[in-house]
Amino acid sequence: MRDREALREHLIRLLDWEDAHVNFNTVLSGWPEELRGSKLAGCPHTAWQLLEHLRICQWDILEFSRDPNHVSPNFPSGYWPVDEDPPSDAAWDGSVARCQSDLNEMKRLLGDPAVDLFTPIAHGQGQTILREALLLADHNSHHLGQLIMLRRLSGTWPQSE
Repeated sequence: MRDREALREHLIRLLDWEDAHVNFNTVLSGWPEELRGSKLAGCPHTAWQLLEHLRICQWDILEFSRDPNHVSPNFPSGYWPVDEDPPSDAAWDGSVARCQSDLNEMKRLLGDPAVDLFTPIAHGQGQTILREALLLADHNSHHLGQLIMLRRLSGTWPQSE
């Protein structure tokens, strides 16, 4: 039993610890407004597109994990915004807040001892909550790395990082 509790704790920490990667709040904190919709040379996406992609995917993984009636967006078009720029500062802030909220909800789900991490999700195709948590951590770390690269290339990433 203690092994399963330890696994839950590690999964929760994996979603936002900084042992192997920078967490969401660190990457997005103080993001320069002028860089939100800028497409840098050689980069396929703007920060807005990456942020929205993170939000949509994280929401989809969370809802798939807990709602048997959830319908995922069409792939791949439903997972990427068309616009390069956020429509407003409020849209940017709202996307950041929803990412944080959904991440916290996933951590709550993982911490719930009534949730079996290993049993296939009834409405899935063999996926488990464990698999979804690992998928979320992996996906987020990949795109957070891309966001860091945008800041590095623009010269706005703190030099000590």
